[in-house]
Amino acid sequence: MSERIWTAALVVIGDEILSGRTQDKNVAQIAAWLNVQGIRLAEVRVVPDVEAAIVEAVNALRARNDYLFTTGGIGPTHDDITVDAIAAALGVGVVHHPDAVAVLERYYATRGGATEARLRMARVPQGADLIPNRMSGAPGMRIGNVFIMAGVPHITAGMLDALTGTLEGGQPVISRTIGCWVAESEVADMLRETERAHDGVAIGSYPFFREGRTGANFVVRSPDAALVDATVADLTARLEAAGKAVVADGI
Repeated sequence: MSERIWTAALVVIGDEILSGRTQDKNVAQIAAWLNVQGIRLAEVRVVPDVEAAIVEAVNALRARNDYLFTTGGIGPTHDDITVDAIAAALGVGVVHHPDAVAVLERYYATRGGATEARLRMARVPQGADLIPNRMSGAPGMRIGNVFIMAGVPHITAGMLDALTGTLEGGQPVISRTIGCWVAESEVADMLRETERAHDGVAIGSYPFFREGRTGANFVVRSPDAALVDATVADLTARLEAAGKAVVADGI
């Protein structure tokens, strides 16, 4: 019996993508992340900020795939309509999620307060769970097999990180961490090159400022333990060759 292949689809939402003003980076990022989870990105559709177009795409793609991801259109501005459109597609109402309200109130307590516009980001389709977002406070959402995420790539990356290893049908993901007292920007190219050299691996980079110093932890993930070990060894060698001291298991 052939092994079942789990699939996902992506709906990229935004007039700015279709106009060419913004270049999408999430397709490659989500495809690579899904690959590490053992799930195949089967199709992608780019739609405008029009409710009927979002509803049609969401209902078509969620029906024929195990998972559907959407990016874009969940910010604080009045024309961010993704939440309303997906709620309409699923036939549910829109509510303020109390946990999202609490997260936003904490995040904006020292940033001018949780205004009515900012609290729009706590609106979710009724019945949705939250996807944590360490970057900007505003969480993503999961309802059924639909995952609603930000359009800004580094925020999307944080939401994907929170979902790592949680999707049914994916292979168990193995991870190992190494740390280094180095600015992330100094080694960004090295991280990309190492990741490219080891197909099927994802390297997450988590910068921090501690004890008056800048550092970063690098997390290598794959379903293949041997591949994780080989990638950690390669990245360690590259960092040490650049004169950086590497801390096993992170800092």
